[in-house]
Amino acid sequence: MDRYSALRLIKEGLSGHRGWQPAWRSPEPKTRYDVVVIGGGGHGLATAYYLARMHGVRSVAVLEKGWIGGGNTGRNTAVIRSNYYYPESAALYDLSLRIYEGLSRELNYNIMLSQRGMITLMHDRHGMESAARWVGAMRANGVDARMLGRDEIARRVPVLDMSPAARFPVAGGFVQERAGIARHDAVAWGYARAASALGVDIIQNCEVLGFDRGADGRIAGVATSRGPIAAGAIALTVAGHSTLLAAKAGFTLPITSFALQAFVTEPVKPVLDTVVLSTATGLYLSQSDKGGLVIGGGLDHYPSYAQRGNLPTACAVLGAVAEQFPALGRVRLLRQWAGIVDVTQDSSPILGASPEPGLFLDCGWGTGGFKAIPAGGYLLAHHIATGEAHPIARPFELDRFARGALIDEAAASGIAH
Repeated sequence: MDRYSALRLIKEGLSGHRGWQPAWRSPEPKTRYDVVVIGGGGHGLATAYYLARMHGVRSVAVLEKGWIGGGNTGRNTAVIRSNYYYPESAALYDLSLRIYEGLSRELNYNIMLSQRGMITLMHDRHGMESAARWVGAMRANGVDARMLGRDEIARRVPVLDMSPAARFPVAGGFVQERAGIARHDAVAWGYARAASALGVDIIQNCEVLGFDRGADGRIAGVATSRGPIAAGAIALTVAGHSTLLAAKAGFTLPITSFALQAFVTEPVKPVLDTVVLSTATGLYLSQSDKGGLVIGGGLDHYPSYAQRGNLPTACAVLGAVAEQFPALGRVRLLRQWAGIVDVTQDSSPILGASPEPGLFLDCGWGTGGFKAIPAGGYLLAHHIATGEAHPIARPFELDRFARGALIDEAAASGIAH
């Protein structure tokens, strides 16, 4: 693997950039691997990387039906945070944030992590009581957080309407200073490059059509658009399409897939140097390095696999921008898209073994998949390689729905919408 550095960049610049090698290999698929990872997004690539790096499992293939990072990994607002309520969630997402903090150095790839903080707005007395409880839980769980008053919010977010006559008056809020954003495609490319350097085969344009079973009835491989591939273990990391692949394997998952829209405006001068979320509207936004405002909101509340979303939800989200940030009301949109998110009944992920021996699950992240890429890959790789769930992942196993041990972050306000 080429070692990226300032010196190397200068050298290549002086020689016309003719010495760079492809970031990752694109080999033909082999007939058998120790582990096959279905899904070439962030979670699949991270799983393959940690299998190779942490556990020495290098006979690994990542199968992607399209192109690397072309699914939800490239269709999100790139927010990274760990401001969740329950101890189990705090351990999971803060592990991910800690890995993110050192990921550029580990992968030798700039993921453009910007820990600019995330401010959560509250709009009435009841919201402030909820915020105080939320911050107390975060701090008890070892996650950084502190309350904010109106004056500090007005200073840090001057473009926000703080007038008494505002439709959504701001009573205060809280901040997680370690939260921020990263470049979503850089995360995928960085993991792909590092995994490939460790011997992982990354195979694009390879759709999984079904599962092959051995003489004993156990799943022994996958049928793909590029031929059958045998595998000792299989990881399912396909986000909103998890239920479709699970059905091909013969079981169901407590997941419903929805579209989640995002928007980017034309570039504007710097007006926002933090991430802001409003609990009144579910609106969240930040400003990218290119100057565009990156905007997200609530789900399109009907099941869908269409990567576009509907107009009423777009109107509600963009209307909230105009109401809460009046100075941005006439900024023009540059583009819009939707990701297909996999929402469980308790708004928490599923990590670990499936009902089929040898088939492992990393799904159900809903709107939180991007922020959890490092932890999802790290924890699933541990389970596949050792045969035992990592203590942080154990509360998120599929059997919690049978045991009634739900981790309902939506009810706890860990998820605004």
